Amino acid sequence: MVPQTTGQNVGPLGRLTCMERPLSCQSHKDQTRPTICVGVLTLNEAHRIERCLRSAAFADQLIVVDSGSTDDTCSIAQRCGAEVYIYSQWEGFATQRNRLLTHVKTDYIFFLDADEVITPELEEEILSVISNRPEGAWRVSWEEIAFGHPLRRMSAGRSVTRLFKTDLIDRFEGVVHEGAIFRQTIKPQKLQARLPHYSRETVYDSLNKLAQYVQLGAQKRHAQGKKGGLIRGSLSALGNFIRLYFIRRGFLCGAEGFLFCYLIAQECFFRYAAMKYDQTILDTPAKRK
Repeated sequence: MVPQTTGQNVGPLGRLTCMERPLSCQSHKDQTRPTICVGVLTLNEAHRIERCLRSAAFADQLIVVDSGSTDDTCSIAQRCGAEVYIYSQWEGFATQRNRLLTHVKTDYIFFLDADEVITPELEEEILSVISNRPEGAWRVSWEEIAFGHPLRRMSAGRSVTRLFKTDLIDRFEGVVHEGAIFRQTIKPQKLQARLPHYSRETVYDSLNKLAQYVQLGAQKRHAQGKKGGLIRGSLSALGNFIRLYFIRRGFLCGAEGFLFCYLIAQECFFRYAAMKYDQTILDTPAKRK
């Protein structure tokens, strides 16, 4: 059992040796090339953390920062060769990423979520991009996989900045959809390979995720001085459904495409409804679930 703490790190928690761990050992890495860390934030991800970490086996350093899992997430991550640090006092995604950064010892870092995997094509592109030690950051687009089906006929949506020259990051800011604050002016470039994102595995889990992001989204918009309400929520939901289902061609992805677009539209509606009717949550620190 991995010990739990509040507000401090524990780790690395018994990182296994190359002979013990099932991931590729890579004990004879070329020391002249740039090094890269893959960092993952977790909370109760035992059902998918191994798939995620195995896809990052090429990394020189593999770090998991956990928010206090009550399942086997931490022990599985250890078996996969990751350094595991536990910070159970939840203060937002940006805070967790900043905590992770304190443990990074490599030239570059790629932030990976537990519901994502790095494909061989993306791995090859990442290593090629950093081979000449460029200064900068790079965005990647998701390949959405919903309810067991890749939504490949949808066009790529919003890209997320995930690859960074480590020493360019000053800090992250934001409770949700956090962003990096750089030490100098940086315009992120775009990677061509997509990042598979298993964002909607079951309807039940999707509804749980919807509830959490409704609260976080409502708090974020309230802090920005925005107003809630059913009309505004309905317009946001309708606009986002049209954008996803028709403009980004979700209609070409069958029932799974419809359900994916509909659930995101519902999230858009309920965040504005929550801003009007759930006043008590707007200034209450959110908990990660």
